[in-house]
Amino acid sequence: MKRIAVSSSTLARAGYDDAGRILELEFTSGALYRYFDVPREVYDALLRADSLGRYFNREIRDRYRYVRLS
Repeated sequence: MKRIAVSSSTLARAGYDDAGRILELEFTSGALYRYFDVPREVYDALLRADSLGRYFNREIRDRYRYVRLS
């Protein structure tokens, strides 16, 4: 999945797969997570958020099933 660089002190890159509704987030720590069954609107809103870290904590963290990839 292609991930794009984002401007955030928490997140380094973000990517989304429409067909699978999969969100991938790479954190500035280097950790990479894959979140499942995430609506496209959530990804779009993340990219538009004033604070990506705050949006992640409020709208994504602990709301979707995930696996840590690295």
